[in-house]
Amino acid sequence: MLIPGAVILIIYSYIPIFGLQIAFKDFDIAKGIWGSPWVGLDNFKYIFFSYPGFGKVVFNTVYIAVLKMIFRYITPIIVALLLNEVMHIKFKRTVQTLIYLPHFISWIVICGLMISILSPTDGAVNEILKAVGLKPVYFLGNKSTFRPVLIISDVWKEFGYGTIIYMAALTSIDPSLYEAATIDRANRFQKVLYITLPGIAPIAVLVGILGLGSLLSAGFDQIFNLYNPLVYDVADVLDTFTYRMGILNAQYDLSTAVSFVTSFTNAGLVLISYFIAYKVAGYRPF
Repeated sequence: MLIPGAVILIIYSYIPIFGLQIAFKDFDIAKGIWGSPWVGLDNFKYIFFSYPGFGKVVFNTVYIAVLKMIFRYITPIIVALLLNEVMHIKFKRTVQTLIYLPHFISWIVICGLMISILSPTDGAVNEILKAVGLKPVYFLGNKSTFRPVLIISDVWKEFGYGTIIYMAALTSIDPSLYEAATIDRANRFQKVLYITLPGIAPIAVLVGILGLGSLLSAGFDQIFNLYNPLVYDVADVLDTFTYRMGILNAQYDLSTAVSFVTSFTNAGLVLISYFIAYKVAGYRPF
């Protein structure tokens, strides 16, 4: 049973490591990887110090990724705490099912729906705006609205799945703690503050740590299917930048250099975050 998974892992995760040397070569597809000459760090120097607009791409990546991390981290905790206070079981399960569903829908489908709903001509949102006397807004072509659309849609899609983790953590809290707090006349807010939050703190730390590893990954699928040249200044991130350089412009050496630095940085962030969590909260991953 493990063989198919192991084969996929080797093909897509280990064999491509061989191609990382393209980042250190003046790659010519006709000569191949072995025949292309070595250029050392020239590709990295060109990308980081000479390539026009690369600094803006890095800023967009970090800015969008950080906002997504913050709201995707806070929202599931709040929703889980609210659902935990609901006593009507059927209503609680219905809400849980509804908020889980978007996670299993492809970004291609969601982005297609968003493009239709947010259309400046006949989209449902703009029809409502026109009905109340407001001017239609080109949400996906306006620099001031594109980022909020990204953040809101990302949180809407993923917060339900994150809620599952915290709901599971809530079930592990000893009910006798709440009973003792009731005897001591603690109100609901005090129970949440002194029992519930400390009870889910370890899993919250773990989720936060894992999230730091994607600091330079702002979400290729979502942005690629929504952005357009009108919002490149605020929406172009490292993943889409790499795609255009490697796939569209055939600059394989430069795109590999960007991917190499991105992956190396993310790996470093994961290690640093684990170290900080251990020093600050005493968290041990193993």
